Amino acid sequence: MDDALSSGMCTGTRAEALELFHYHVDLNSNNTRCLAMSMLASVQPHSQQPKGKIGTKGKKQIHEENEATLKFYTRVILGANTIYTAVNLLFYDPSFWTWLLLLFALVVYIGSYRSMAAMSKPVFAGDGSLLDGGIDLNMEQGMAEHLKDVILLTAIVQVLSTLSSYFWYLWLLAPARALQLLWVNFLGPWFSSESSAPPEEVNEKKQRRQERRQMKRF
Repeated sequence: MDDALSSGMCTGTRAEALELFHYHVDLNSNNTRCLAMSMLASVQPHSQQPKGKIGTKGKKQIHEENEATLKFYTRVILGANTIYTAVNLLFYDPSFWTWLLLLFALVVYIGSYRSMAAMSKPVFAGDGSLLDGGIDLNMEQGMAEHLKDVILLTAIVQVLSTLSSYFWYLWLLAPARALQLLWVNFLGPWFSSESSAPPEEVNEKKQRRQERRQMKRF
């Protein structure tokens, strides 16, 4: 192609030489464009990210995380009860209230833990394969989140009560939080819906009166 270009420029007219030059340039640009597109095609499949939902969990992952969560809170419960019992037996003279508060803490622990275990109970097939991993205990704004908070609050209060029994009053934060959630999610909307109902009825009566007056005028 280069020989043809040089010969055309030497022997032919100037117009023919320019025509050969443009043809040569267009051919080179087309080859360059094809080469670039082939390089992009070979690189693009490797650089593309897999499509699909991001952040979703499989049933196997949920089951494994639930087991780890239950083990962690089992250790928290055993640790808090061990510290409470050991400190009271070694450094204090246990009274009736000591064992009563221990019984109260055990009831809270057992109720919360059994609820979490029931929520996260997996379902297996006959061949042992996992069908359902249960409810995700680590899901935000779920019931399990409140149960975990109750266990942690009880454990902290129980350990701090070895310093002073007045720390047990901190446990009242649990029912206070429950009342707040009850008001925000159920009682508050219910009362607000009831209070907004009478004005609607009054507006309907006013509208009917206006319609009657308009009918009388006609």
